[in-house]
Amino acid sequence: MKLHILFFIISINFCLNASADQSFLENAASINSTSENEPQETAHSDKANNWQARAQEVLMSALSLTGIQYKYGGKTPETGFDCSGFVRYVFSQATNLTLPPTARAIAQIGKTVKKEELQPGDLVFFNTLKSAFSHVGIYMGDNKFIHAPSSGKTVRVESMKDGYWAKRFNGAQRLDKEVEKSAANAN
Repeated sequence: MKLHILFFIISINFCLNASADQSFLENAASINSTSENEPQETAHSDKANNWQARAQEVLMSALSLTGIQYKYGGKTPETGFDCSGFVRYVFSQATNLTLPPTARAIAQIGKTVKKEELQPGDLVFFNTLKSAFSHVGIYMGDNKFIHAPSSGKTVRVESMKDGYWAKRFNGAQRLDKEVEKSAANAN
C-alpha cells in the first residue's frame, strides 16, 4: 500500500515538473519510513486511514485510464467506457467492490455527502440527460473530478466549477463502508 502512495507522490512530482527531485524523493521516503514507526491509532482513525488509502488507489486507477474513448455501454478499457462503466471498472480494480450498472443505481448506495465535504474518492453525480443522477464521476479534490464524459470524448479530468457541470451537480456519495465490507469479504 505504501508503495502505491509513494508511486503516486512520485508520479505527481513528474507531472508537475518539480525542480527539486532529490529533496522531494528524500522527503517522500522519510514520510514513508516515519509512518511505519508510528503507534497504533484508534479503530476509527484506522478506518479513516484505510478509506484514504483505498481512495488513493481509486484515483490512481482512474488516472491510469485517462484518454480511453467514451463508448455507450462500455465497461472495459478495450471497449471504451460510459460514465457508470468507468466508475464500476475503477472501483472493481482498486477496491474489489462491484457497483450497480447505472449512475442512478450507484447513487442509491453509500453515504450522502455535502458538496463542501467532498473528499477524494467520493462519487459525484450530475443531471446530464434531463434526469437526476444520470451521470457519475470520481471526485479528485480541488473541485476536480474524473469521468467518461460523452460520445466522441475520452476519460478526462474536469472542473466542477465549469458552468456546465456546476449547473448540473446533483449530489455525492461516499462508499467508505461499502469498500470496507468488500475488503473484509475478500480476506
